[in-house]
Amino acid sequence: MLKSGERVSKAIPNRIHIIGSVGSGKTTLARSLSKKLNIPFYELDNVVWIRTKSGDVQRGQKERDKYLTDIVRSEAWIIEGVHHPWVSPSWEKADLIIFLDTDYSIRTYRIIKRYIRQKLGREKANYQPSFDMFKKMFGWNAYFEKKSKPEIMELLRPYEEKLLILKDNRRNILNEGS
Repeated sequence: MLKSGERVSKAIPNRIHIIGSVGSGKTTLARSLSKKLNIPFYELDNVVWIRTKSGDVQRGQKERDKYLTDIVRSEAWIIEGVHHPWVSPSWEKADLIIFLDTDYSIRTYRIIKRYIRQKLGREKANYQPSFDMFKKMFGWNAYFEKKSKPEIMELLRPYEEKLLILKDNRRNILNEGS
């Protein structure tokens, strides 16, 4: 397993999968890396859901899996999201898997901040930022800490040579603040 700050290889990875809980910084990191490396990024939430003005519609399993297959067949991509275990094809094809192990309290703060910013119209959302969604995010955050994180770490064992676990997603990868 790679250590924080350790170089992946001399070549810049073309296929990156970013994993973490709600509020861990997955989308922020994916968007920043996409811009910096000129590689398209995909949110797994948008692979699962078709976004419409009247609300989200869940894709069928075959359509979802085909969408993911089409992404991972391309030369370069950044995928962010967990949605295990059906995402294993992207883990297999990834040059680098980044696990954002952001502290629970930081994630909680970010969930609150995001909700307020979305309700004030200062942050765009792919979904309707409702109080119900806000409560669900708290539940997902707690569930991730207790149940999902250990399961995901076990599922990632075969990919340890390309796994990078980060506590702080910004400074290490983006060289911000230096």
